[in-house]
Amino acid sequence: MTPPRPAGRRAVAFVFVTVLINAMGIGIILPVMPDLIRELTDLPLGAAALWGGYLSFVYALMQFVFGPALGNLADRFGRRPVLLVSLFTMAVDYVIMGLAPSLWLLFAGRVLAGIAGATHSTANAFIADISAPDRRAQNFGLIGAGFGVGFIAGPLIGGLAGELGTRAPFFVAAALALVNFAWGALVLPETLAPENRRRFDWRRANPLGAARQIARMPMVAWFFVALFLYDLAHFAYPAVWSFYTKEAFAWTNAEIGLSLAIVGVSFAVAQGWLIRIVVPRLGEARTAFWGFVVSIAGLVLFGIVTEDWMLYAIIPFTGLGALITPAMTALMSRRVHPDAQGELQGALSAVLGVTLIISPVLMTQIFGHFTSAAAPVYLPGAPFLGAAVLMALALVPFSIGVRRMAG
Repeated sequence: MTPPRPAGRRAVAFVFVTVLINAMGIGIILPVMPDLIRELTDLPLGAAALWGGYLSFVYALMQFVFGPALGNLADRFGRRPVLLVSLFTMAVDYVIMGLAPSLWLLFAGRVLAGIAGATHSTANAFIADISAPDRRAQNFGLIGAGFGVGFIAGPLIGGLAGELGTRAPFFVAAALALVNFAWGALVLPETLAPENRRRFDWRRANPLGAARQIARMPMVAWFFVALFLYDLAHFAYPAVWSFYTKEAFAWTNAEIGLSLAIVGVSFAVAQGWLIRIVVPRLGEARTAFWGFVVSIAGLVLFGIVTEDWMLYAIIPFTGLGALITPAMTALMSRRVHPDAQGELQGALSAVLGVTLIISPVLMTQIFGHFTSAAAPVYLPGAPFLGAAVLMALALVPFSIGVRRMAG
């Protein structure tokens, strides 16, 4: 087994910026999507929102279906070509969506974006290649911080560009992706040694094949179940936050945007800075455990608060839950051979994709029921209480995985 290859600071900086720009690209187009859908369909806002949900569904479905294949391609051909092709494809995709004359071409763009969305998983495989085992959680946290910063900056840039027209943010996103591609072509090294590559196998390069492969590694499999339940719970935030705050506290769009920016800052601080202090002291397993505990407490509090100022007090506290993903990813990465790091990250991408499909539907249904006249009790925060239950259930497979790891 070849040890992790060293990579220059420019290469690490490139991966950080790649994830940041990927997150920005998603966020840049959010402010104008409702207006663009209405422009293409002449539908009222409510009906346009339904099509927006279908666009999100298609994107998540493609991530689920193609994530394992792209991870396996990265294990066969290396991280550099997959990452660069993905970036170039995303640039083309943003141009397609920016020029789309019909809703169906917009759907085609989201399909292409979902298929090419290997940036995050391949970036994580790159980090696994170059990081010593005891530094992986911190470096995975750096990648998470890049996503958090991009989540903050993207909507802000998109809102400004949207003043120039509904198509302008797409071309800004395309330009960022194209510049990132050119930079990567110059500075990004290949980190997967030839002896650590393996042939591409379609039986492993699909969601079911990836699941079978992971099932052969019991400790990793239990952590996958825990992350699946964690993601189901965690995506309650983007699924119902705006509906919840409008319903319970009559928040304006500006207040919702500010609160989401605080969420992004909290996550970026936790994953980019705090994890470098916590993991060396507690270790990855205990860091993840306390992340679960904090997340459960935060979700319960969101479900029962009665004053909106309380939300601002709770948000930074719940940001500590962002330590869970990098800590658990590092735990799993330690137990996977270098020739399967891309496959691991592709499988994680598939898990993320399927939870992005399920969680919004589940959480919005709970919200709709408990704010309707038929509800046994009026409770806008019910989705967060349900998410707290899912988060608590995630501790069961997590604890089993930790015990097997210790044994």
